[in-house]
Amino acid sequence: MNKIKVMSVFGTRPEAIKMAPLVLELKRRAEIESLCCVTAQHREMLDSVLDTFGIKADFDLNIMQQGQTVSDITARALKGLEEVFLSEKPDLILVHGDTTTAFSGALAAFYSQIGVGHVEAGLRTYDKYSPFPEEMNRKLIGSLADLHFCPTENNAKNLEKEGICKGVFITGNTVIDAMKYTVAKEKRFTDETLNSLDFSRKRIVLMTCHRRENYGEPMESIFRAVRRLAEAFPDTEFVYPVHPSPAVRDTAYRILGGSESVRLVQPLETSEMHCLMSRCHMVMTDSGGLQEEAPALGKPVLVLRRETERPEAVDAGTVKLAGVDEDEIFSLAEELLTSRESYERMARAVNPYGDGRACQRIADAILWSFGVLPSKPADFRP
Repeated sequence: MNKIKVMSVFGTRPEAIKMAPLVLELKRRAEIESLCCVTAQHREMLDSVLDTFGIKADFDLNIMQQGQTVSDITARALKGLEEVFLSEKPDLILVHGDTTTAFSGALAAFYSQIGVGHVEAGLRTYDKYSPFPEEMNRKLIGSLADLHFCPTENNAKNLEKEGICKGVFITGNTVIDAMKYTVAKEKRFTDETLNSLDFSRKRIVLMTCHRRENYGEPMESIFRAVRRLAEAFPDTEFVYPVHPSPAVRDTAYRILGGSESVRLVQPLETSEMHCLMSRCHMVMTDSGGLQEEAPALGKPVLVLRRETERPEAVDAGTVKLAGVDEDEIFSLAEELLTSRESYERMARAVNPYGDGRACQRIADAILWSFGVLPSKPADFRP
């Protein structure tokens, strides 16, 4: 029997973290020829993830340019992927989540009449401008995809509301699988600032903030809240790996740069981020992935956004939606830093996003869809 040619396409650090364990799982399947194509929508941050997992891309479009717009990324990725697809003729391409690379990959595959599998399908905020452009990217991918790999039952229900009922699988989230490779109990960081942290004497709060919809006043409000918290809780230090975007860095250093209790560091590679998360006290973030990763390590999460496409975490009690108002962020963080009961309630809540076997379910679903396995894989249930 000819092998099923499956090409995984991704271009950013968050995509790479979640796709890397799947790429490794597909390579283990004798029935699958696994190929990897990266657009390098984010160059340096992507490469560090590939190195961590020992993955070498079969195709690298290297599209990143300074000052690139969403339209720039879409056009370059679409044209580059078209050429790769015409050359390799995969049976199925896999895209992840909601990036511009993912949308371009799905569209290029559609134009080439190649099947599309959407990993992390069915997430919705129902606000097309928040997150931007991610919400519309994932909705458009959902319309183009043939196979939909949903992390949770709620994600599958979102697709059902949109009339998408065929080719839907509930798999759990692949990021939980990734953490089996990346979290180490003892880890020396490459940044000496992190090695100097005293985790035994001070509470460490890990924070990230980079979303486009938070640029401007929302981000300034978030940073003002963090500065107030640093001043109010001298036994706590805040570690912020600052995103390379000039809009983020300029605001971060202007508002947080003078605080002795806020450590502004360079972006961390995957294993360092996960290891820091495993040792921190709590997480404050506008990232999507950290809402899934931190609860797997028993860390409460405050989401620095007005809404989340991951309501399962809110329902489970592993995250709280803090919004972007300075006083609200301060109040919710203050509660977690002063109330042991509130902290423990979040830390001990069951993570709804996976059991570390999402990649196995996705690979099985692909084989079943191509008639190799006799039965559909069982859905993930938390």
